[in-house]
Amino acid sequence: MAGTTLLDIKGVETYYGNIRALNGVDVSVNQGEIVALIGANGAGKSTLMMTIFGAPRARAGTITFSGTDITQMPTHEIARMRIAQSPEGRRIFPRMTVMENLQMGASLDNLKYYDEDVEKVFTLFPRLKERIAQRGGTLSGGEQQMLSIGRALMARPKLLLLDEPSLGLAPLIVKQIFDAIRELNRTQGLTVFLVEQNAFGALKLAARGYVMVNGNVTMSGTGKELLANPEVRAAYLEGGHH
Repeated sequence: MAGTTLLDIKGVETYYGNIRALNGVDVSVNQGEIVALIGANGAGKSTLMMTIFGAPRARAGTITFSGTDITQMPTHEIARMRIAQSPEGRRIFPRMTVMENLQMGASLDNLKYYDEDVEKVFTLFPRLKERIAQRGGTLSGGEQQMLSIGRALMARPKLLLLDEPSLGLAPLIVKQIFDAIRELNRTQGLTVFLVEQNAFGALKLAARGYVMVNGNVTMSGTGKELLANPEVRAAYLEGGHH
């Protein structure tokens, strides 16, 4: 099945008011791939993630998922197509327990798998099982990120969108989270589109990557190619591997 294009973004332009944030972006993600989008803060990476979900809407271009044009589809309908997102800043429900947060992520169409899905999340992130009755707001940053990803997985997504999963986390926790993403991809064939400022970690994890500068995709290639590219190294990788 790998090789089939799952997400196809063509010529997408997105505006905030009159300011153009994305300038004709082309990105594709194939079934079973991990694809990374790297770039400096403010490059438009999160805007692209949000545009996939239709908030904001693309003013030009098309976004196709699994062969269906979702460019103008309402956000809740896009989510029902089994695209799940772990947004930037985690956005868990702070007053709800870990378990209640996971329940909020569960797909109403697939409740028969609920117990199995919870077990999968706890196998992936044993720390969450230890914190099952704790409120989301009392968790550490790393635990909140695990919960955000776990909640997204409860929807049994065909495509998981991860927006800056390593932001503000200690290197050891970042490694755990990237290892978990790799594991999901390897064992469940989960397709992942990852937006990251941590270029080194993201490109090591991803089969392919794109570089975004000021709302334009300026480069693309395999993770290995981009890691070895002198321009990428100079812009994103010098000064150590964050």
